[in-house]
Amino acid sequence: MSARRKARKRALDFLYEADLRSANLLDLYHSRPSEDLSQEEYVLTLLQGVTEHSAKIDELIHTYAQGWDMDRMPAIDRNLLRLSIYEILWESGLDDKIAVNEAVEMAGEISTTESSAYINGVLGRIIAIKASILD
Repeated sequence: MSARRKARKRALDFLYEADLRSANLLDLYHSRPSEDLSQEEYVLTLLQGVTEHSAKIDELIHTYAQGWDMDRMPAIDRNLLRLSIYEILWESGLDDKIAVNEAVEMAGEISTTESSAYINGVLGRIIAIKASILD
């Protein structure tokens, strides 16, 4: 598993837990230091980015996740979308296709059987309107 994949997985773990417990994401992260520091810079970048842009990210999920309310969506899918949308819109130097592929693969490993296709569709819509979002 690549260092970036490990970082995404660790960030997703924090996002998922903070979401379920209604906890402060960054406080939760700082309360659980990792012994493997190789990926922590990117984990923190992801968590800070999702926190900073959370209102816009959730607005986009609400708008483009057709057929799903945020509350009814599986928590793991909701947080995979948050993480991936942050990477697609605000993480420079990362190809959009990589962010989508990582989210789809992770969904296939840890979520429902329909999640991969659903996440792929939502992220595809986000990529299609990316320029207008960032204006």
